[in-house]
Amino acid sequence: MTLTVTIIGRPNVGKSTLFNRLVGKKLALVDDLPGVTRDRREGLGKISDLEFVLFDTAGLENVTDGRLESRMRQQTETAVLQSDVVLVVIDARAGVTPLDSFFSQWVRTVKSQIILVANKCEGRAAYPGLIESYSLGLGEPIAVSAEHGEGMAELYTALSALDKKYRHEEQDMGKDWDHEIDENSSPGKTWADPETPRILRLAIVGRPNVGKSTLINALIGQNRVLTGPEAGITRDAVEIDWSWGGHPVKLFDTAGLRRKSKIEGRLEKASGDDTWRAIRFAHVVVLLVDANMLLERQDLNLARLVVEEGRALVLGLNKWDVVSNRNNALKLLRERIQQSLPQVKSIPYITVSALQSKGLDKLCDSVLAAYHLWNQRISTSHLNKWLSDTVDAHPPPLANGRRIKLRYITQAKTRPPSFFCFCSLPDSLPASYVRYLVNSLRKEFSLPGIPIRFSLRGGKNPYL
Repeated sequence: MTLTVTIIGRPNVGKSTLFNRLVGKKLALVDDLPGVTRDRREGLGKISDLEFVLFDTAGLENVTDGRLESRMRQQTETAVLQSDVVLVVIDARAGVTPLDSFFSQWVRTVKSQIILVANKCEGRAAYPGLIESYSLGLGEPIAVSAEHGEGMAELYTALSALDKKYRHEEQDMGKDWDHEIDENSSPGKTWADPETPRILRLAIVGRPNVGKSTLINALIGQNRVLTGPEAGITRDAVEIDWSWGGHPVKLFDTAGLRRKSKIEGRLEKASGDDTWRAIRFAHVVVLLVDANMLLERQDLNLARLVVEEGRALVLGLNKWDVVSNRNNALKLLRERIQQSLPQVKSIPYITVSALQSKGLDKLCDSVLAAYHLWNQRISTSHLNKWLSDTVDAHPPPLANGRRIKLRYITQAKTRPPSFFCFCSLPDSLPASYVRYLVNSLRKEFSLPGIPIRFSLRGGKNPYL
């Protein structure tokens, strides 16, 4: 088992900076404003040869009245209870504050494996705060500078000692259970087996306040990410390991995307960039829309950009339980797709209610079906038979009195399906005829909602 480490502390002490330093990537959003992190974010931390699961959490505040800060604190407390080691981070330059003392006393009552980290210890200005941190009663502090990478060797020593202790306890526990294991039983399938399916990377995107985080919680069956009536709660693209029907899935809860003209401040821009990063690395994208406001301008822009990125697209209509005239809503949706999304006019759309956990099975089945189609490879013989029949039914127009010959087609790659068509005059073939070929290809081989990349190639003229 891998050691699980959670970083906690009051707002703006450098938790996310330390998280990024330990995972070796700029995964968590970092800003001078306090309270940037809201959800707990997971990553694989590493110092030299020591690897561990790492959680970044929201800044702890003494609020219990049900507001957003209170729900953030509940997420942090859950992460602490589920972890093996807790890194309590303080700002050494600011010294020990009453909030540091309050939460240090609390963490001592729920966890025994605690490491006190005094951040921002570059220079002499942090020395008084470092000495003062002994008063927290959490042992000897480790002086680090997450921004500059100082103190990582001392942190490695402290974590290694706890890791060895943790592994020793796991081995002892395993010995106690050895007598209950049937030696004749066959081992179960592991992710390293050749027959194990690939991990599906699924991103949930949409405008703010359409229910993306609520849908994530409904899918995994627990309050993993923050939800609430406030718009724009999610800021980081939170990655969650999950499994559906035996298929491993990485879920990405993303920040709501608004139009560029309405984006305010560098923090919202950074959240939007984080969402687009999740889309680029996803395999399937679920575009979640409010069923009461079907496919507005921003929804259509998101759908087009997802298709241009080459990701499989599934449309989720959330809040379906509060729609009064459902037949009329579906009619308007189909018309909107035909007019504004002709490139994926057969896109699957699923009606769901994340709040009531309805329609989730159909949504997941559609996601898996889109993923398999996105990975589908069509044989060259079937493609060339389709090309011959399609050209015979509707030949390409003449180019300056010359006939354009479509000779051969093959699938170059999958994810998304990409095809090369070799013809005599590729530059002269009209774009309208290429669209005709793509639409016919999509219909013939049943590729709804799957982006298709179709490239024309010309042969070399031996007489030039």
